[in-house]
Amino acid sequence: MSQPRWAVVVPVKHLGAAKSRLRGALSGVPHEELALALAADTLRAVLACPAVAEALVVTDDTRVAAEARAAGARVLPDGPDSGLNAAFRHGAAGTTTGWVAGLTADLPALRPAELAGALLAAQNGRPGVRRFVPDAPGSGTVLLTAPPGVPLEPRFGVGSAAAHTASGALPLTGDWPSLRRDVDTPADLVTATRLGLGPHTAALVAGDRPAHCTG
Repeated sequence: MSQPRWAVVVPVKHLGAAKSRLRGALSGVPHEELALALAADTLRAVLACPAVAEALVVTDDTRVAAEARAAGARVLPDGPDSGLNAAFRHGAAGTTTGWVAGLTADLPALRPAELAGALLAAQNGRPGVRRFVPDAPGSGTVLLTAPPGVPLEPRFGVGSAAAHTASGALPLTGDWPSLRRDVDTPADLVTATRLGLGPHTAALVAGDRPAHCTG
């Protein structure tokens, strides 16, 4: 039986406010450029994943919206404007596919095959149960999934792995290093670089600012 196709929701803050702990991580690179590159490479991997039918970016940032549309994603304005979890709920409510996943926008090394593996594992898990993938340290969350008819109920933020577990979600334990490697700090960026960055972030790390698509 073939794997159901998923809708993946990716919220992205205004670039000036996103990824504050990475500010100054790359000398000579404006912070907004780095934040945009992380989101662009995450979205690139999502759209290349064969399990994904729809990528929905929730944002009020015009540059992010233009990048997302150019890549082939659907853009939904961040109507609630009440933080990450509200954006995830808003995006999930706007999807058109039964299986829904929420993904953080800071996975520049993400490989489509690893995302597909995690989504397949979620599909094949206990029926009717939300599943999540903890980040590399184990305390955060990079991916949260919900089967048809089950609300996403995101609990992203500090200690989100424990919060998702307490809400009834079950962890997925596959070997997906590029999926688990979110980038919050300069040290995280170094680790992601070793895994192999997507083209936008790789160009910045190499000192070559890319010309992002704008339409």
